[in-house]
Amino acid sequence: MTDMTPDQVGHDDHDHKPRGMMRWLLTTNHKDIGSMYLIFSFTMFLLGGAMALVIRAELFQPGLQLVEPNFFNQMTTMHGLIMVFGAVMPAFTGLANWMVPLMIGAPDMALPRMNNWSFWILPFAFLMLIMSLFMEGGGPNFGWTFYAPLSTTYSPDSTALFVFAIHIMGISSIMGAINVIVTIMNLRAPGMTYMKMPLFVWTWFITAFLLIAVMPVLAGAVTMVLTDKYFATSFFDAAGGGDPVMFQHIFWFFGHPEVYIMILPSFGIISAIIPAFSRKKLFGYASMVYATASIAGLSFIVWAHHMFTTGMPVFAELFFMYCTMLISVPTGVKVFNWVATMWRGSLTFETPMLFALAFIVLFTIGGFSGLMLAITPADFQYHDTYFVVAHFHYVLVTGAIFSIMAAAYYWLPKWTGHMYNNTLASWHFWCSLVSVNILFFPMHFLGLAGMPRRIPDYALQFADINAIVSVGAFLFGFSQLIFLVLVVKCIRGGEPAPAKPWEGAEGLEWEIPSPAPYHTFTTPPKID
Repeated sequence: MTDMTPDQVGHDDHDHKPRGMMRWLLTTNHKDIGSMYLIFSFTMFLLGGAMALVIRAELFQPGLQLVEPNFFNQMTTMHGLIMVFGAVMPAFTGLANWMVPLMIGAPDMALPRMNNWSFWILPFAFLMLIMSLFMEGGGPNFGWTFYAPLSTTYSPDSTALFVFAIHIMGISSIMGAINVIVTIMNLRAPGMTYMKMPLFVWTWFITAFLLIAVMPVLAGAVTMVLTDKYFATSFFDAAGGGDPVMFQHIFWFFGHPEVYIMILPSFGIISAIIPAFSRKKLFGYASMVYATASIAGLSFIVWAHHMFTTGMPVFAELFFMYCTMLISVPTGVKVFNWVATMWRGSLTFETPMLFALAFIVLFTIGGFSGLMLAITPADFQYHDTYFVVAHFHYVLVTGAIFSIMAAAYYWLPKWTGHMYNNTLASWHFWCSLVSVNILFFPMHFLGLAGMPRRIPDYALQFADINAIVSVGAFLFGFSQLIFLVLVVKCIRGGEPAPAKPWEGAEGLEWEIPSPAPYHTFTTPPKID
């Protein structure tokens, strides 16, 4: 595919990187910034997970056991905000920072100083959000969707901190997205046309446009919440001529594309791993690119399927129902292509492949429950029950989180220069796989039986299943500590990794040494 000399790859012997803390504060190197995003996101993942364990500990038995209802609400809100904006999105941004320049033969991201800035504002945003928990009246307690009037008329004084934190996260996301787009458009190696780009690059390219389109919508929504609460406007107050349902329209116009922002890069990761361990080229590359673009386009016209119970006209309900069903077609194309790639391949089952296979099966379960929720009359039954909780956790945990784990196991030897401990990796996978299904699958039955979500107490008939779910939650949460131990051990040492540790892997990133030199592609490689 390429013809590279050692000089093109880059050497560490002429690197002038500062040492100590200043290296990390001032770095403009895409690998350093990618590593910081990944470390930050894993820290937030553990924090958000700890909050989820507070929720599940409270729900282990009926009755109020451990925490006050108001604090329970703060935990559900902060868990959602931290997992969405602090764990999943920064993890994908970290992977983009690390891998996109390597995959397209670029020396770095196109806007390196902005790259540094986009990372370093994030810890301050989350510090502000977490500090709100310690204010008088407590932190945000209105759900991560912060519906008005819960977030305006009835919200605690710390709402201003929440709003500013969301603004800063949004600014970070927009800067990161601009950087990805400019890098991909301008720094591809000679000969790398758009239709030769790896699918991970394509999925991030499309995701970046989604981010730029919808993050300002979120900024508008939180600004209106701020002014309604503190400056006597009434955007969402019917008494002043506003409309609380308008908040839902604005929020979900951001919120549904946001769901795809959190899953499209997953499709790129899985599209790299499945061919590598099947020792075959990806089936239907062009159709995967078009399917990704179709999902992104359709994501803008399905937002109100979150709002079927708000009293929309029947015509609108039918429109959003059919559009939501339509989005399952390009998603189905992807699943079909992954299965077709494996068909008659020479498969091996290293840890990245195990996570990728689990992703395909479990994400598809999430997809099917999504189709059930798309059917308007059925959604009236499921709405705001644990069935919805089960659905989106199958999409975001066994979908987004499992794909991030798969990516970490796939590229960790390239990042650290060491092979990781396979025994620990297998333990992590199997413990996660079993426990995540004990945790989320029974929630479907709770929802179908009518248990509402976001409540600290519940009727006695739900007690047994809730106990099982809570056990699954603690098993899944503590399983992630195996991953932490594995990564620390891998960074500190281990068997040296070859440049290409996986036999079937293809792409520019496997043609540079492991660990990847601090500066790569000082002169661009030529793509045949």
